[in-house]
Amino acid sequence: MYKDSPVTTRPSRRLIAVCAASIALLASATACGPFGDDGEAADDGGPAFTVAAAGDILIHPELTEQARKDAKATGKGEKGIDFGPMMAGIKPVISKADLGICHFEPVVGTPTGPFQGFPDFIVPPQITTAVKGVGYDQCSSVSNHSLDHGPAGVTRTLDALDKAGLRHTGTARNKAEADKPLITNVKGVKVGQIAFALGFNGRQVPKDKPWLANLTDFDRIAAAEKKARAAGAEVVILSIHWGKEHQPNAAAQQVELGRRIAKETGIDLVVGHHAHVVQPMEKVDGTWIAYGLGNQIARHDKPSGLTEEGVIGWFEFHKRGGKWDVDAKYVPTFTEIPPDPDEDGAALPKDAVKNNRLLDVAAALRDGDKLTDQQRARYRLAFERTEGTLLNRGGGKDGLESLEKLPD
Repeated sequence: MYKDSPVTTRPSRRLIAVCAASIALLASATACGPFGDDGEAADDGGPAFTVAAAGDILIHPELTEQARKDAKATGKGEKGIDFGPMMAGIKPVISKADLGICHFEPVVGTPTGPFQGFPDFIVPPQITTAVKGVGYDQCSSVSNHSLDHGPAGVTRTLDALDKAGLRHTGTARNKAEADKPLITNVKGVKVGQIAFALGFNGRQVPKDKPWLANLTDFDRIAAAEKKARAAGAEVVILSIHWGKEHQPNAAAQQVELGRRIAKETGIDLVVGHHAHVVQPMEKVDGTWIAYGLGNQIARHDKPSGLTEEGVIGWFEFHKRGGKWDVDAKYVPTFTEIPPDPDEDGAALPKDAVKNNRLLDVAAALRDGDKLTDQQRARYRLAFERTEGTLLNRGGGKDGLESLEKLPD
């Protein structure tokens, strides 16, 4: 339904969270959690909207098995696969934003499989339904895995995103689709999104299909921004797949390119992916660069501790003095992963984690009356380590802060 119109209006949000009765009795004007009474970010009366953007969605085989297990318990999903329970922990944040942007990394298959993991992913298309279900509106669809299964894989993936109601940019099924900028009407503001990737694991974009996937290049990025502006975009957001995997520090090439984009284009926000771990944010010439948001949901063969930690970037756009200004906040996330069976056959502790679950760390600590001491300690570590990484390029002096403080 999105193919016929270059601009789609973002539906209004319903109030998701309700303050606890004890808090409500204290003061009706008190904010609930990280949001105000009406669920919207405060503004000064000018045009304003919020964007939530997060890291890599990469479905490894263990997550597919979890979705099969959850489908048996919920009786929901398609073909015995339900990713809803796994993703549900972030819904209160994503569904509050006026625009939710995901990064969809793998290639999808058919609902019944077969599926496969690294290095050439084929994942259940059912994940797209769960992504839409937590509140995402659109996704960057270009990554180093985009060409894992050639043009047919790109088509299957985009068809699945369309079916779920998720708009997309970065890959395309034909030249006409690639030439049409992704622009969404968000609270009366036309917001464009463009997306690029650093490469495709040694695969080349077919010469007869140069529009299939966007390869990173400064001139191409600058031209894509201009095309979005010409199509009516008032704000342009760049999603970029770059950097070195598993490195919390932004690579020199990332910093050089990010700062050039901030200084030499009119792009309003740069959102990075690919490292699978959180990397810093910094503000350059008025433009926020999120070098890497880590994993949104993944289960690597050898979890490092850092790969389970991620962050949702929360960006508040305000038009001030005729120019767009962005206030940046962050929401640390964590993916609970059940321990592997003991090699000696010993029973796991009774309080061991049983399911893969994506969590908003602050919310899990705030509402977690039944958390074990080990869980509390692990969640606090995730929050504090994520915070330290995000701030280590001086973002704090430009107002970068957590959307919700770490509970005591």
